[in-house]
Amino acid sequence: MSKRVLTTESGAPVADNQNSASAGIGGPLLLQDQHLLEKLARFNRERIPERVVHARGSGAYGYFEVTDDVTDFTHADFLSAVGKRTEVFLRFSTVADSLGGADAVRDPRGFAVKFYTEQGNYDLVGNNTPVFFIKDPIKFPDFIHSQKRDPFTGRQEPDNVWDFWAHSPEATHQVTWLMGDRGIPASYRHMNGYGSHTYQWTNAEGEAFFVKYHFKTNQGVRSLSSAQAAGIAGKNPNSHQTDLLQAIERGVNPSWTLHVQVMPAADATEYPFNPFDVTKVWPHRDYPLQRVGRLVLDRNPDNVFAEVEQAAFSPNNFVPGIGPSPDKMLQGRLFAYADAHRYRLGVNHTLLAVNAPKATTAQNYGRDGFMATNATSHGRAAKNYEPNSYDGPTETGRALSAPLPVNGYTGTHEAPQHTKDDDFFQAGELYRLMSPEERSRLVTNLAGGLAQVSRDDVIEKNLAHFHAADPEYGRRVEEAVHALRED
Repeated sequence: MSKRVLTTESGAPVADNQNSASAGIGGPLLLQDQHLLEKLARFNRERIPERVVHARGSGAYGYFEVTDDVTDFTHADFLSAVGKRTEVFLRFSTVADSLGGADAVRDPRGFAVKFYTEQGNYDLVGNNTPVFFIKDPIKFPDFIHSQKRDPFTGRQEPDNVWDFWAHSPEATHQVTWLMGDRGIPASYRHMNGYGSHTYQWTNAEGEAFFVKYHFKTNQGVRSLSSAQAAGIAGKNPNSHQTDLLQAIERGVNPSWTLHVQVMPAADATEYPFNPFDVTKVWPHRDYPLQRVGRLVLDRNPDNVFAEVEQAAFSPNNFVPGIGPSPDKMLQGRLFAYADAHRYRLGVNHTLLAVNAPKATTAQNYGRDGFMATNATSHGRAAKNYEPNSYDGPTETGRALSAPLPVNGYTGTHEAPQHTKDDDFFQAGELYRLMSPEERSRLVTNLAGGLAQVSRDDVIEKNLAHFHAADPEYGRRVEEAVHALRED
């Protein structure tokens, strides 16, 4: 059997891939060595800008199968029948660290699912926590700046982290999650995933419902202590990536059961707190979990760069029957995610295999731009404007979701106030749900970070948040911080 011939990128055969062309034996190299220059130039451009957040990621393919009838709430086609399967790609990630960071760190985890549906790709971009640190996207760049490397010291600074939280009381709930036992998952397989935001479902009759997504791991939740994580991160920074890859290669396919909480749209106005506030959860006693289906991962990517690094998720990729809610953080992300991918990957990133629709074909009037291919031309004589007289694709006239009512004046308004809208009560409820051992570990984790802060006023502001959440919670954190600072 003859060997395949190595070629240049233009297809010309390569005579020598071991030695560069030179001016005589031992002489300087020649500019005319096209193969050398091509290899070095491509090597210099192998990496694209990493994600500002969620840079460190892993992913896998699989399927979502509907197990329960939810057609009373949505007419989304991929949820239309029990037993229906849809191909998916799921990307896990840490949030704050860079591409070279360790997996086993105390950080929220991204949980982004791309459903390749027959009505187009649906992206559900969430985390492994049901809440988030802030409720308005205008604060997001400042929040991330406070959590990432300081521009002067080049490292993550406790002063920056806790100073931002001191001025953001709404973060108390998520901080309690992050510093608790589930702050460091043992692996990507052993954690839950959440849509976090509130979304809208619309049924065939046009009735609107607000929903929250919960992916419950079927492997059971397992987490690491701070000491365990430090040991693993030092020995194997790729621990979560390795675990996911090897599990699927062995045929131990991880799975999650999807549940939703469903709120009739009419309930939202009179609910005790703002149901679109991503720093809060909906109590299950008010809106119980309803099972939808099962998500299974059964195939590893062939190329991590092509399929994990270049995977682009955007929460504005909806399908008929699903749409946005007035959640401010979600509204900001509808723009920010797609714009980030246009910067990192180019305007034609949706043509990449991992991002392109698989169960249907994209038909639009987008043309040209960086990395344009024949796939953007839609035929030699296809027009690039609409409407036209040449049988080009046309609109359906059918909205993807129900309209959201609006009223009042434009301006920089705070969210509407409900009777129980405060930043601390759910953090207190979470603390009181914990066992005595879980509370002790939470206090130790919080005090260990807060004691490193150099300014007393920043410490006091943060302590006030924990006191407001629960008197015992605040007292124990305060005592632990003072004990550490006196040592």
